[in-house]
Amino acid sequence: MNPKHSSGVPRGILKIPALAFFLFAAASSGAVEIRLASPLPRNSDWGEILDRIAAEWHQVTNGEVVLNIAHQRPGSEDQYLQWLRQNRFQAAVFTSQAFYSIASEIMTLSVPFFIRNNEEFDAVLREVRPLLDAKIEEMCFKALAWVKGGWVMIFSRSPVFSPDDLRKLKVGSNPGDKKLNDAFKALGFQMVGASMTDVPALLISGRIDAFYQSPILVQASSLYREARHLSSIKLAPFMGGVLMNRQGWESIPERYRERLHDIVRRAGVEFEASFQRREAEAVEAMRQDGINYNVASPQVEQLWLDDISSRIPALLDRNVFNKEMYLRVEEILRRYRGSH
Repeated sequence: MNPKHSSGVPRGILKIPALAFFLFAAASSGAVEIRLASPLPRNSDWGEILDRIAAEWHQVTNGEVVLNIAHQRPGSEDQYLQWLRQNRFQAAVFTSQAFYSIASEIMTLSVPFFIRNNEEFDAVLREVRPLLDAKIEEMCFKALAWVKGGWVMIFSRSPVFSPDDLRKLKVGSNPGDKKLNDAFKALGFQMVGASMTDVPALLISGRIDAFYQSPILVQASSLYREARHLSSIKLAPFMGGVLMNRQGWESIPERYRERLHDIVRRAGVEFEASFQRREAEAVEAMRQDGINYNVASPQVEQLWLDDISSRIPALLDRNVFNKEMYLRVEEILRRYRGSH
């Protein structure tokens, strides 16, 4: 998929320089301005997709709604959420962590080894997305798009094949992901709080031996240079998306809302394709740079599945994951696997 020309926007629209476009849009009399914060670089596939959403919104509303994007806006996801609550920004691009903090049920989709591939993830999302949308709206937000962001994988200083291999290591994890850290601890792993910026020093000092993260982020930040082993095991999927606060959504004239929402949903499909492509490219680039890609055999993969599955009841009993959502997703997966 070519992200530059796949949204259905006339090519002429795409030739408008971004600065000139926003200066023109901002000058529109009486226009509703929606400010969107994004951590993504403007000169990336993802930045271009966001700019194209803005162009489509302008075209569809005849300039009555201006989407002004703050690309690569510094700040944590907690800060982004705070800005939306304060209405400093009306929308933002988020990853799973922010979604978890708004609606804890979403965390259940990241139970290790629960959802095993993109096809299963799609089947689950088709059925639970309306429920998740409702949960988000209860918290005064609007989910404009849900995006599958890829898979969490294990990087380590020594090879990791089996669950017990990982249990011998000190695993760095984002201290802000409390629920996920609690889950891994309950599964018997040694977790150590470690922000992305601290990971290299902690690996060198031996305070951690491994960490889990998206290969895209690891390759982009060169974190793998201190952790030269990558397991083929995919621990869990993660999501991202675009959220808008209620005040921003309700400021848009009602006659335009569904059409603008649909533009962002369609762009979400492009985001997903880009993430999948970039993940594969990141893994290959790291392999070319000498990282050891340790491929688990089908027997070892089954060992992971059996090991983690046997410990899930304890996680549900401790309320690490939402039990009602877990059972709902488990039923969806049972039906899907039975028909494929």
